[in-house]
Amino acid sequence: MNEEELRKSVERQVKRMQRAQRERPTLLAQSIFLGTLSLLFILPIIIGAYLGSWLDEKAQGYSVHWTIGLIIVGIIVGMVNVYLYMRKHD
Repeated sequence: MNEEELRKSVERQVKRMQRAQRERPTLLAQSIFLGTLSLLFILPIIIGAYLGSWLDEKAQGYSVHWTIGLIIVGIIVGMVNVYLYMRKHD
């Protein structure tokens, strides 16, 4: 490798490092991103728990079948939400 190629290689690396430094997300942006991920995961679980509880109250006798089932569905929906959001923002 001659001196000119070495100089160009170092310049490219310096430019890449400077661009990475400029484009680094701020603490606020990271906090918003993590908050969004949390909501995308937690909200379907909470909605499933409330809906399941309401359906169990309507059923005769003591039962938690709807609550447990819809919490599991909420977990699956939340995981799919997070996966799709991460793919979109990758």
